[in-house]
Amino acid sequence: MDVSFMYHGFGLRTVECSRTEYKDNGIVLNVQTREEKLCCPECKSRKIIRNGYSIRRFRCVPIGRKPVYIDMRVQRIKCRVCGCDQQEAIPFTMGKRHTTHRLERLVVDLMKIMTISETAAYLGLSWSTVKDIHKNHLKHNYACPDIRKVRFIGIDEFAVRKGHVYKTIVVDLETGHIIYVGDGKGADALDKFFRRVRKWEVNIEYVATDLSAAFISAVKKKLPEAQLVFDHFHVKKIINDKVDNLRRSLYHSKLYEEQRDVIKGIRWLLLKNGEDIKTDAAKKQLEEALKINEPLAKAYYLKEKITLVWGQLDKTAARAWLYDWIREAIRSEVTQLIKAGMSMFKHREGILAWYDKRITTAMVEGINNKIKVMKREAYGFTDDRYFELRLLALHDAGITSFL
Repeated sequence: MDVSFMYHGFGLRTVECSRTEYKDNGIVLNVQTREEKLCCPECKSRKIIRNGYSIRRFRCVPIGRKPVYIDMRVQRIKCRVCGCDQQEAIPFTMGKRHTTHRLERLVVDLMKIMTISETAAYLGLSWSTVKDIHKNHLKHNYACPDIRKVRFIGIDEFAVRKGHVYKTIVVDLETGHIIYVGDGKGADALDKFFRRVRKWEVNIEYVATDLSAAFISAVKKKLPEAQLVFDHFHVKKIINDKVDNLRRSLYHSKLYEEQRDVIKGIRWLLLKNGEDIKTDAAKKQLEEALKINEPLAKAYYLKEKITLVWGQLDKTAARAWLYDWIREAIRSEVTQLIKAGMSMFKHREGILAWYDKRITTAMVEGINNKIKVMKREAYGFTDDRYFELRLLALHDAGITSFL
């Protein structure tokens, strides 16, 4: 078989094909290293003694739907120069693998548009072989993301499976790449990331996160120069939760027994943004409920006003607006609103930091949604390291399929 065809078709260098066989609905190429290319695998000397051989079989890229096998006569060599006594080097594979580099590249390409099961069925490989090829590729290309130029990060956690098993991800908010995956959702989940930050002397300026006490304390301790920026959604969730808690307490209060049906029926109207309530009937229902329940009315209007904190001209105006909101909440004499006001005061600097750098965790939440799709399509992952590598490569994924 022509040497150029061997190279361009199958990626085989330095070998020649002595015989072609057709058996078991496949094609078998019997190859061996060309005489002029045979040398010591250590010092590359041509002064060698042949010391027997063995036959190794490899899978190569198919021709159409027919699998192609390579039966190579692997020569054992003893070098007269360096004394090396071992098998010759095989340029088209690595170590003890039974697949060629060209086939492994094909597997990686197919994995961008197919699942593991589909790729394995198409190429006639086992599921574990395809997964191992893909895992090795991910480990080589994505295991250690370069974080030296990272300036703005987002942190969030997600549930891996039932049983309170979580992972924490760190996302570069400029590129949208996951740059770290940690186990758990506590402060210790970020320890390895902070060690890498110190090692590479990374200058992280802003960190977008939710109001997790663990994340806040970890960032303040490990990145004292970085500014925390709290996400809009999670800040608004503080008052939303207090409004809902207030609604529940009023529902169970004897003072409002006659209004229970009204209080129970307006939960989603209370939690919705006012501008999202479109129908006249819903607006009328909400207005009537607030008219007969003063604590709930105070809570609702404070909930609506908090969004204006992010609509001011500058940070100074926003600070004045937020302080007025906090004073109003504390003076409301409603326990749940007082708690919301105190919480807002505690996190005021992180809320107002949005005016210094307008970042949120929206990108991180979007990535979490992709992860949920990935887990659902894969029916879970048994190989935790492979799962982490898939996360680190998520920005380069084609269709997110992993079966």
